[in-house]
Order: sequence, then C-alpha cells, then structure tokens
Amino acid sequence: MSTLPTTPPARKIPETWQPRTSGSGSAGPRARGGTGRRILLAFVYLVLTAVGLIYLLPFVIQIVTSFKTDPDAAGNPLGLLPNPFSLDSYRRLFGLGNSGDAVPFSTWLSNSVLVTLFITAGRVFFDSLAGYALARLDFRGRNLLFNGLLTIMAVPGVVLLIPKFLVLNQLGIFDTYSAMIIPLMVDAAGVFIMRQFFLSIPREVEEAARIDGASVFRTFWSVVLPMAKPALITLTILSFQGSWNEFTHFLVATQSPQYQTLTTGLASFVSGSLSSGTQYPLKLTAALLATIPVAVLFFTFQRHFVRSANSGAVKE
Repeated sequence: MSTLPTTPPARKIPETWQPRTSGSGSAGPRARGGTGRRILLAFVYLVLTAVGLIYLLPFVIQIVTSFKTDPDAAGNPLGLLPNPFSLDSYRRLFGLGNSGDAVPFSTWLSNSVLVTLFITAGRVFFDSLAGYALARLDFRGRNLLFNGLLTIMAVPGVVLLIPKFLVLNQLGIFDTYSAMIIPLMVDAAGVFIMRQFFLSIPREVEEAARIDGASVFRTFWSVVLPMAKPALITLTILSFQGSWNEFTHFLVATQSPQYQTLTTGLASFVSGSLSSGTQYPLKLTAALLATIPVAVLFFTFQRHFVRSANSGAVKE
C-alpha cells in the first residue's frame, strides 16, 4: 500500500535573519540623527526667512509710503498702514493735480526710455562685434588691445568725468541726446563677457561656414551670434540696468532740464530744487516707479541670466 508523500517541515529562519524593529539599538541613533538634521534645516530656513524679510522691509515701506499723505509720512514714517489712503503722489507725478504742483515725471521717463533703448541696442551690437574680433580674428596688437580693455575695467568711472566733459564740449555735442547716448554705446565689461563666451564655441562650427563660402561677418551674424543667446541676454539685462540707472555721465553730459532722465530728475527733486518740504510720499513714489522696469526685466529673464553663468563651462 502506497503512502502519500509528506511535505517537509518548514525551515526555521535563524534569529539573525529576523528584521530589526524600530526599537532596536541600531535604529535609535539613526532616527535621532534624522531629527537633528530636520531641526537644523528648519533653523536655517527660519534664519534665511528673517534675513529676507529684513531686506524686503525697505521696499515694503517705500510702497506703503507712496500711498500716504505728507503729514502721515512725516509723523509715522515706518507705519505699514496708510492713514488715510491717498493717491495724491501718483496724481502729481502724472500731471493730474494742480499745475503748480506738477512734476515733469513724463519728461524724465521718456528721456530714460529713449536713451536706454539706444544704449542697450548699441552695446549689444558693438560689444558682440568687438568680443568676436578679440576672440577669433588674428591681427597684430590683439593681445595689447585686450590688456588695454582689462585696464579700462580697473579704472574708476569717476576719474573720467572731467575728461568726458572736455571731450563732449570740444566736439560740440554737449547738452544733446548724442552726448548722452554715443559715449555709452560700447562697454568694456560687455566686450569682455562676449569675448569669453565666443572662446567657448568650437571653431569647427565656423570652419564649416567658411568652407561653404560665408564671409567673416556672415559667419558671425548667422552662425556664431545665434549660439550666443545666453550671453546676449545677460548683456542686454546688464546694459539696460546700467543705462537706466546711469547718473554721473548724464550729469556731466547735459545741463538743460529738458534732457533730465529719471536719475538726474530724481536727484534734483530730492535736493529740493523743484519744491519745498519733505514730500516723502512723492519722492518715494517716483523712486518706486523708476525701479519697476528694471525689476520686471530682471525677473522675466532671470532663468536665462542664471543659466548663462555656467555657459563658459563648455570646452572645445
């Protein structure tokens, strides 16, 4: 008589193979270490948040003060709630108030927009040309020119104020738009940025264009320049910001009120040449409106600006 096969007894798992519970001695230090790291990370975030709020506080006070009245701003300068809420400063800036209280803000704004657009376009074009020539063209004195460029970057701008005035006066363009725009259409720092970026582009790309019969300028304009988009965006942001906030050059290049920009106009306004009294809401409103275009441009292209910082890491 045949017997049914019996199943072998289950194999007992050794004790050393049993999973450790959370209460075992080895998991305790790990859990305590994770808790310590979380506490440290929370403390770091708390400190960074506090520092960020400290830096933002002046801008918040500026915005709030622009909606205050003169007595409220003088009596409670750090208050974060306007009492009462007023739009008088905005009306005066845009000429909606009394004619005697009007501020030529529209003239300042139009002059700033005009010179900033021309200076930015000129810097992007001429700095790119000069940077490409220093990076790719072999000519006598190229290293000397580059060393001179570095020397110019090391010279403080205030040293050149009197020579600028003398040159502009000698050329007969003092107190004109040409005096405001032409000397700023080329920037040493912009040339240096474009040169360093063009050095990171492989030469094989240009050689292929030359084989196809492209000239030097055609190679630069149609092949190399489109590849330099990150550097061009960086140069555009820096040029716009620099020309929009320019003060010393416009101060020595003009003297008529019709050529005042936002920076020179605000300086004359703050000095009290246009009116009397503190007028904190009006002054801070003008400063706030002058800051908005640069802030919008930077935050719009911030991603491209940060990306271009690593663009020079590409090697040939």
